[in-house]
Amino acid sequence: MRAIPDPVQNLIDAFSRLPGIGPKSASRLAFFLLKAQDSLSLDLADALEALKKDTSRCKICFNITKAGEDVCEICASPNRSDETLCVVEEPLDVIAIERTGVYQGKYHVLMGVMSPVDGIGPDQLTIFPLFERLKNSPTKEVIIATNPSMEGDTTAMYLKKHIDPMGIRVSRLARGLPVGGDIEYADQNTLERALAYRQKMD
Repeated sequence: MRAIPDPVQNLIDAFSRLPGIGPKSASRLAFFLLKAQDSLSLDLADALEALKKDTSRCKICFNITKAGEDVCEICASPNRSDETLCVVEEPLDVIAIERTGVYQGKYHVLMGVMSPVDGIGPDQLTIFPLFERLKNSPTKEVIIATNPSMEGDTTAMYLKKHIDPMGIRVSRLARGLPVGGDIEYADQNTLERALAYRQKMD
């Protein structure tokens, strides 16, 4: 006989699959929702449904956009420079850099980084669409803004190797970012310095 009814256990199991949430945290969340007003649970259910139903990927940069829109607001904006392209790992990195208010170029979201140990190569990311995008484009500089980790460095070197022959300047965010840290958690001043003092990759 199970001590917890299946609907509650199923929710605990679902929460446990989220990053950074262990069994205890998952249990607390589930029982909090069980005691909370019905409106809170229903609002959460609606938001989760809309997350998948009402969002899509930009066909140019692969950032998140509204469902039914082929191109995101940044790619479509005439006020953003086409001469600078910032390559990031995840959509959260776009949000972090946009928060600084100093970058006025466009983006390309890789949707991860290369990790041979995990079987993730260029084919599993948006690297080849990036190369196609750069061909015959007005881009003069590609800023590689992958996280300062082993996987981020591997991805950055791979990108540089293939972009250099195109005659496009390749730079990387300055090491104002802590090694092993994630861009999404960096404070605004650190990101501003990293962008301002980016360096050409040798």
